Amino acid sequence: ADRLPEVAIVRTALGEGPRLLEAAAAAGFDGLVVEAAGAGHVSVAAARLLGELAQSVPVVIASRVGAGALLRSTYGFEGGEIDLARRGLIGAGWLPAGKARLLLLALLAAGAGRSEIAARFSVLSG
Repeated sequence: ADRLPEVAIVRTALGEGPRLLEAAAAAGFDGLVVEAAGAGHVSVAAARLLGELAQSVPVVIASRVGAGALLRSTYGFEGGEIDLARRGLIGAGWLPAGKARLLLLALLAAGAGRSEIAARFSVLSG
């Protein structure tokens, strides 16, 4: 590749507005990794914005707690992990955000599309 893809990490907190995510979306990154609260939850406003962004670039959701995997089928509220998966976000499984970023960057650099990226991350979800 002529250049490495640009992949940002954005840390979120429940109840905060989406300004940091809006700035990341406007910056034109090739991919985004979101450090979510707990086992993979974001605010309603963040969920809506991330769902829109996931239609154009891969968005990976990782937990910011430092250990353990994202939940996949426990909470369905808006901003919960079931809702985020429906919106097209890709779960990082057991990977923390920094490692998820490296994997996403490598996959993008290799020319992987969204379905291949999702498949590679799904292996990490157990």
